[in-house]
Amino acid sequence: MKYHFKIYKENDGSFWAECLELEGCSTQGNTMEELRENMEEALNLYLDEPAGSDAVFALPNYSIRKSKNVVQVMADPQLGLAVLLKFWRREHRYSQKEMAEKLKMKNIYSYQRLEKRGDPKLSTLFKIKEIFPEIPLEMIFRD
Repeated sequence: MKYHFKIYKENDGSFWAECLELEGCSTQGNTMEELRENMEEALNLYLDEPAGSDAVFALPNYSIRKSKNVVQVMADPQLGLAVLLKFWRREHRYSQKEMAEKLKMKNIYSYQRLEKRGDPKLSTLFKIKEIFPEIPLEMIFRD
């Protein structure tokens, strides 16, 4: 899952960037190389929400065009799946308990791990696609 960051250059030669889809997700760096590393770290920290949080993050806007000052930054695929799954669960108004039941999981905690930073089996991904046929799982890996 790739989010878009707009890059700004300061008068002292340093840089800062803000994520266009996620308000408050920003970072800085003394060099472009440092900024690129920091953008990835900032994105993953932003998406790796604290336990008990019920925030639902915006999905990437793929109509935003890359340019000289706008770059795409790949989120950790496990976090990308968590964001995507939580978004679609909320869109369909399912509770975590209902999702655990639909996925035939032993308990709600197994499902909650998926929404945190799970590493599901292929069979679980298949079941998710059965529940949400329209879910764009390819977003997790999108270039």
